[in-house]
Amino acid sequence: MRWLFLLLVVLNAVYYVWHQQEAPVRVKEVAPLSLYKGSQQEIRLLRETGAAAPARRRDECLVVGGFTGQDELVALRQRLLSLDIAAQPVQGQLAGADGFWLKVSPDSERLLDEAVIASLSSDFKDLKHKIIFCQGIATGE
Repeated sequence: MRWLFLLLVVLNAVYYVWHQQEAPVRVKEVAPLSLYKGSQQEIRLLRETGAAAPARRRDECLVVGGFTGQDELVALRQRLLSLDIAAQPVQGQLAGADGFWLKVSPDSERLLDEAVIASLSSDFKDLKHKIIFCQGIATGE
């Protein structure tokens, strides 16, 4: 048992010497973080910087559609409802826009971003989206 203990002590000594040879001889100098960041010294959220999407005015609405047939509009509305996006059909014609349109509710506009519109455009080939003034838009409600 003594020989096993002495063997472990010798192995520990060899292991210690071996690691001391791999250790760096001098301390590495590190540049301060302030040189890398420049004038940005604190963390700021995207909402605070204004880099997010520009805020819409209250009198602007998002409309999607532009279809020539009512059945495509119903299919688009069902797809939007499956994505938890509320939309109402626009009664009559929109100024400067032909076809049938859906008015997206203001609460759901944040869910309908460019990625969702791009995926919907692959399924509905004539899909268009516009931001127009809400004044004068009549929905089915």
